[in-house]
Amino acid sequence: MTKPDAGAAPRAPTIGFLFNHEHLHQIAHSAPIAFELGRLRPDLTVTLLASDARQLDYLRELAKDYPGSRLDFRLLTLNPSLAGFRRRLDQIAPFTRLMTLWAHRKTFAALDVLVVPEKTSLILRRRFGVKHLKFVHTRHGAGDREVGFDKSSGEFDLVLMSGPKIRDRLRAAGLLKEDGHAIVGYAKFDLHTRGPRPKLFDNDRPTVVYNPHFSPRFSSWYAEGLKVLEAFAKSDRYNLIVAPHVMLFRKQVQVSIDKLSLDTPGEIPDWVRDCPNILVDLGSERSVDMTYVRAADLYLGDASSQIYEFLHTPRPCLFINAQRADWQADSNYRHWTSGPVIENADHILDDVDDAFASHGDYLDTQRQLFRYSFDLTDEPSARRGANAILAAAERWIAAEAAAR
Repeated sequence: MTKPDAGAAPRAPTIGFLFNHEHLHQIAHSAPIAFELGRLRPDLTVTLLASDARQLDYLRELAKDYPGSRLDFRLLTLNPSLAGFRRRLDQIAPFTRLMTLWAHRKTFAALDVLVVPEKTSLILRRRFGVKHLKFVHTRHGAGDREVGFDKSSGEFDLVLMSGPKIRDRLRAAGLLKEDGHAIVGYAKFDLHTRGPRPKLFDNDRPTVVYNPHFSPRFSSWYAEGLKVLEAFAKSDRYNLIVAPHVMLFRKQVQVSIDKLSLDTPGEIPDWVRDCPNILVDLGSERSVDMTYVRAADLYLGDASSQIYEFLHTPRPCLFINAQRADWQADSNYRHWTSGPVIENADHILDDVDDAFASHGDYLDTQRQLFRYSFDLTDEPSARRGANAILAAAERWIAAEAAAR
């Protein structure tokens, strides 16, 4: 076998960005990196792979902000006759996502690098025989929940991190590869922090965004959510944006796997949707593009990583500890130090009043939490991420060539 010419330039890597989810909330965490990579190196093959048409349309729309980026958009389809069957199974497990990975494993095998914002895709290497593929994790969100620092987080060849908090927690868990990580900032901010704050109501009342998580283990929704809605519906002092995690109402029964628990989210009553001072959004594009966390004057929630996006501009926060968690020394609840913590919504409007009045007591903590979670510089985060991927990919290609 003839060895490659030692003086020849290494081949350009083939890099895919996968978007394999039924909702849009993960896209902004990695798509801007793909767009920047397509501008930095037009000689590369950068392919955006989407598992449904809605994701593909959204990617094309976002790409308009990156003119000159050379990209290949591709839809990963499944047999449409099985759609109903898949939907039923998706209520139990991420069946469609897994089927997409299996059905298109040859497409992934043709790549050198696959960039993903989630962890399910690792099954390609674990079970589906795609052993050579290098995996890059952009993560999605900069939250504190322990699921973001589990063993799967250590299986990636490169992890792109928003700030030192992520690095420190992965290192403490023994999951950090010293040559397999880079702090690059937060690509979502490149897209969604420009322009004036949105104004969503035709009055001058302060606006609260209620952003409960979907996990029964952490969420305030199941025990306290309807109390929150009823109180604000009767209020003449506040507007309320109901913008839960996009997965909350996706299933009839929600299950927390890490520490087994389950509950039913139910439905948002019609009388809530009809209130002029309440806006309900369970999963539109505005629920994933920071519209609501930018528009609100106060954040009300529990475990969602969107609290850190809200803190891009420090404002009052309030958290509902519906599970009576012993949280003060628990790093999974670090964000709860950014505002008052209550155990129920029995007096939610008074608690909101108090959170506004006491914001000055939490302002320094909010700023510290934000700086620890996000390392932002004058260079766009997505460009930093693209450069990190490019450097790693070239290193992997060179090592492959040397091993021949």
